[in-house]
Amino acid sequence: MEPIRLDKYLWAVRVFKTRSDAADAVRNNKVTVNGAYAKPSRDVKIGDRIDVRKTRITYSYKVLDLVSSRQPAKNVAAYCLDVTLPEELAKLDVPRETIFVFRDRGTGRPTKKERRELDGLMDDLLFDDED
Repeated sequence: MEPIRLDKYLWAVRVFKTRSDAADAVRNNKVTVNGAYAKPSRDVKIGDRIDVRKTRITYSYKVLDLVSSRQPAKNVAAYCLDVTLPEELAKLDVPRETIFVFRDRGTGRPTKKERRELDGLMDDLLFDDED
């Protein structure tokens, strides 16, 4: 079987919604193959372990077979095995922290400055484990 690019494989087994999303994640060092960072053009081999970091969770997959075209969700299990650690999946169950900002009645919507501060606070909460 001919070799398959990493970005194309991740798109085909539905790890990413688009191939360009997969390529961007690989370029931004959010994907490792067998513990090493790779380029989007790296060839995937049967038996490779692919780790993908999305938000706070690192998903792990084992390559079972090569595929170049996007597969229906029911067929993905034939091409890759999800070997994500239970500790990583437990991070999904953590209750979402909500932030309530008190505003005086009648003060209207937040200003641009206040909105940037709120967005920065939310980003800090959601992505504090990254880089």
